[in-house]
Amino acid sequence: MGQADLTAENRIELKPRLVLVATPIGNPGDLSARARETLEAADAIACEDTRTTRTLLDKVGITNKRLIACHDHNEAQSAAGIVKLIEDGATVALVSDAGTPAISDPGYRVVKTVIDAGLPVTAIPGANSAIMALTLSGLPTDRFVFLGFPPRKGGKRKAFFEPYAQLPASLIVMESPQRLADMIGDAIPVLGDRDAALCLEMTKTFERVWREPLSALATRLAEPPKGEAVLVIDGIKQTRERKNKYAEFSKAPERGSA
Repeated sequence: MGQADLTAENRIELKPRLVLVATPIGNPGDLSARARETLEAADAIACEDTRTTRTLLDKVGITNKRLIACHDHNEAQSAAGIVKLIEDGATVALVSDAGTPAISDPGYRVVKTVIDAGLPVTAIPGANSAIMALTLSGLPTDRFVFLGFPPRKGGKRKAFFEPYAQLPASLIVMESPQRLADMIGDAIPVLGDRDAALCLEMTKTFERVWREPLSALATRLAEPPKGEAVLVIDGIKQTRERKNKYAEFSKAPERGSA
């Protein structure tokens, strides 16, 4: 089977439906061939910011595409309009400004509304900053919890971390560079001074990962860094005792016993 046949075989079949399309988190080259094809063929693209999406489309040579604004302030209204479009036979692609739609971005309400209407939903997977940060962190990846963005105020932020203080899983947190130091300062009294990894500017020219305890990161962040940031915090350590089911039978008898 030739390359052309493989491309034809893997081409997404566009039907009336909602298609969640992951877009790059920094490097435009990370837009997959299937994602580009879907965006080009879709009847409309619902997006968080039409200007950001238009810039991406221009870079990959997609023009004259209908864009539908779908953000935090109009998501319910947009969802109803998207349902109507799909019911009328349209294929609608849903994107966020960067990464996978509906992950700490608008999109959840659209997906649920379309599902509740009995209409099909599928996705074109791709870039995701939370998963990339986890894999780069050097921290355990077998169990993790995505916490998204914490509250902006200190008291609420400390309370935000409390349910996860005893969790044996890596914690993934997103935050703006300007609030990183304050956020870490509120996390330490709750979680302790754990190992962590701060991932900055992922997929971009100045990508870097700082792997050190939270206290060291807080000191380093006295001057806020530039660019997008994702913080991964180690989970609580638990010593798992491996029990031998024959242990009781293999013990030496105590002295003096019959």
